[in-house]
Amino acid sequence: MADKHHYKGLTDTQVLESRRQHGDNSLTSVQGEPLWKQFLSKFTDPIIIILLVALVFSFGISAYDFFVHNEGLNAFLEPIGIFFAVFLATGVAFYFEHKANKQFEILNQVNDDIFYKVIRNERVSQVLKKDIVVGDIVILETGEEVPADGELLEAVSLHINESTLTGEPLVHKTTNPADFETEATYPSNYVCRGTAVADGHGIVEVKKVGDATEYGKVFEGVQIDSSVKTPLDEQLHKLAGLITKISYTIAALVIVGRVILYFTNPVHSLANLDWVLFAGYLLNTAMIAITVVVVAVPEGLPMSVTLSLAYSMRRMMATNNLVRKMHACETMGAATVICTDKTGTLTQNQMTIYETYFNNFTDESLGKHLIAQSMAVNSTAYLDFTQGEKPSVLGNPTEGALLLWLNGQGTNYLPIREQCEVLQQLTFSTERKYMATLVYSPELKKNILYVKGAPEIVMTFCYHNGQFLSTIPQTDFEKKLLQYQNQAMRTIGFAYKEITDTNTIISENGKLVINGLQFIGITAISDPVRTDVPQAIEECMRAGIQVKIVTGDTPGTAKEIARQIHLWDDSCTDYNHITGVEFAAMNDTDLLERITHLRVISRARPLDKARLVNLLQQKGEVVAVTGDGTNDAPALKAAQVGLSMGDGTSVAKEASDITILDNSFSSIGKAVMWGRSLYLNIQRFILFQMTINVAACIIVLIGAFLGVESPLTVTQMLWVNLIMDTFAALALASLPPSKSVMNDKPRSRGANIITKEMARAIFGVGGFFVLLLFGFIQYFKNENITSLTQFSVVDYCKHFFHFSAPEGSLSAYELSIFFSIFVFLQFWNMFNAKAYRTGKSAFSNIQQSQGFLMIAAVIVIGQVIITSIGGQMFNVTPLKLIDWTIIIGATSLVLWIGEALRILKSKK
Repeated sequence: MADKHHYKGLTDTQVLESRRQHGDNSLTSVQGEPLWKQFLSKFTDPIIIILLVALVFSFGISAYDFFVHNEGLNAFLEPIGIFFAVFLATGVAFYFEHKANKQFEILNQVNDDIFYKVIRNERVSQVLKKDIVVGDIVILETGEEVPADGELLEAVSLHINESTLTGEPLVHKTTNPADFETEATYPSNYVCRGTAVADGHGIVEVKKVGDATEYGKVFEGVQIDSSVKTPLDEQLHKLAGLITKISYTIAALVIVGRVILYFTNPVHSLANLDWVLFAGYLLNTAMIAITVVVVAVPEGLPMSVTLSLAYSMRRMMATNNLVRKMHACETMGAATVICTDKTGTLTQNQMTIYETYFNNFTDESLGKHLIAQSMAVNSTAYLDFTQGEKPSVLGNPTEGALLLWLNGQGTNYLPIREQCEVLQQLTFSTERKYMATLVYSPELKKNILYVKGAPEIVMTFCYHNGQFLSTIPQTDFEKKLLQYQNQAMRTIGFAYKEITDTNTIISENGKLVINGLQFIGITAISDPVRTDVPQAIEECMRAGIQVKIVTGDTPGTAKEIARQIHLWDDSCTDYNHITGVEFAAMNDTDLLERITHLRVISRARPLDKARLVNLLQQKGEVVAVTGDGTNDAPALKAAQVGLSMGDGTSVAKEASDITILDNSFSSIGKAVMWGRSLYLNIQRFILFQMTINVAACIIVLIGAFLGVESPLTVTQMLWVNLIMDTFAALALASLPPSKSVMNDKPRSRGANIITKEMARAIFGVGGFFVLLLFGFIQYFKNENITSLTQFSVVDYCKHFFHFSAPEGSLSAYELSIFFSIFVFLQFWNMFNAKAYRTGKSAFSNIQQSQGFLMIAAVIVIGQVIITSIGGQMFNVTPLKLIDWTIIIGATSLVLWIGEALRILKSKK
């Protein structure tokens, strides 16, 4: 590349050859799945799969009834109903995720049509970012984003904001080997795509473009589908397997039991076997067995899970949490570890003055003028007030922090800077570590020299005859400096001097030659922790969730931030911290032993975070990752749930499951609360739904052995399983999240969604319902009931044990009563399900459960309407008002017994 400071750049021919050999500067993006594939993916849900199997069986039964028994098209009502259950559950899930993805696409639009100054053919020309190739010489200036990875040829006071890639907001870059930082994540003479020039300027020779860049590797890693199953997926798979085994076992028992019963009848001995009659009996037995399988499937469960997730998704959106993947709502509740970035996630990603320690001026007004001018005039940064409510910094973020502090004091830096005439200036450089500006101050009517920089260097200019010029002793400043440095803060010292001789030259050979300055004081600057973070971290830790900081920043800064958010305390040792270099050098076996104890990982590279997530998952942890930078993207993708910040990079947001639009870390605690409450609501619905299914299964089973058909018709069961259960799902999903769930430890990843307590309730209550309903069948078959006012408890008990029921069937009125009793037993049990795991009455917090009560009222009204006008389709007839009163009142004993049991349990 020719002579010193004269760069020829590539020729047009070399550009073409470089592009052919190394490719262009575009990132290869994977095409999104077509809509039809996204929709079909919803059919991989375990409960949907078992429902599809039930649909096939149900269609077989209906076809048999249609062709053999000539039952007409009504025979196909049940498979049609199951089909709509499947279609609605998958359709709702697809709609909500598609809608969220549309919102996300708008949020994540990126403009890559940016021109850069590139030297080609010995001339500076404008080249689009995507057209830059390996070997190009790119001129970088303050405020520009680095377009590709490259090696610096020149660097003048160059500071790079690497927060998007390493987490560090300000990294010094140089071409002088003596100034190279040995612990830097990337070499001091190397810049990476996606980072930004915070201050200074430089010339870089491009070494890598497109996917080969560090940014590109991260981008590529993000698009590898990790296919991590969520805990809810795993538990629903287990539930589907359990339902399958139980239903198939019962079906097998039906077939074996009925065949044994057939041959125990003397009429059907093997010697006189009528094969035609037996074949018809066996086919009928098979139909009953298939019916058991269909009845055992909780048709409303997929819809309930979908509605619960969709409801939470919508509610979380209202609190500025854009959920892209529905299951992420619940997965947050199962999280056992949160790996979080530092910059922009825990901190504000804006340098701010933490504290000032200035001299005591006898003339306060003069002191304020000197401090304001030293910050406003002796600076090259600017504030941009057009990007929102808060001003943003243009230029060096450390200088910007000074301007932000002035703005917070009600002082506008710009008029001060414009009024003062700059006479001489010595710009800041990392070699000098200070900046000096001589100005004429119209307010003071004097020439004033202002110096700011590293306090220990600025102090060397503040001596006269061996005396430190300050009203505060130098030792006091040094104590403060030590305090700030121990807190991993940056410090700036300020000094000034009146220059009476207008011919004074302030610098020679790039160095300040003036002494005898008055030391003004020092400021401590930090990237402050977000105000809501410490409380949010403590909330997560109380909930049994481990929190780990993973950052590209220095060990000192990382541990100091951990201390400020109460993650690092006196009990912590070096065993709780590791650097990225040490992390990369350790093998997986050693890391698996130590990983649980780690709280801080500093100097981490992007793929270190993804490895950390994978190792935690190997230990059975459910991992959530938060971050806003490109460096967080691989870990966001690998985790069970990734949370990106709304102002994060497009790559981070693309990799995440949830985007926190308001950048509030406290939303993570809320997401955990929502997730745990959502899981609890799903358990409540399973408790409610499976009780119905157990009761229906046993009724069919008893009927199969007694030769009695179920009094519940197909259309009635469809009303219960699809319509009523859907409303029940809505009612339970609408229950507000409970803060009490944050007192629980995270559930085990291998736990069953149906707990032992739930199983006891399902089989206990379901069995009680079966006995009660069987008694009503026996009673109605032996008594001609036209109103429940005729009901006799004595006759009910007498007929309960009279198994040889007479021939004949229940009247239409008796069937309507039986159907309504069955529905209202389930209705009141829904209130018991609502109280599950609360330890309180079902009526507690009733004011916050208005949605639940409204839907409960809809179920009652719906049952009355169905029974009143359902007619032949539902095999019902209208009931008298007195009978409705008796049914609703008598079945409510289910609730009152539940309330009594809860009171007794709470007193233990």
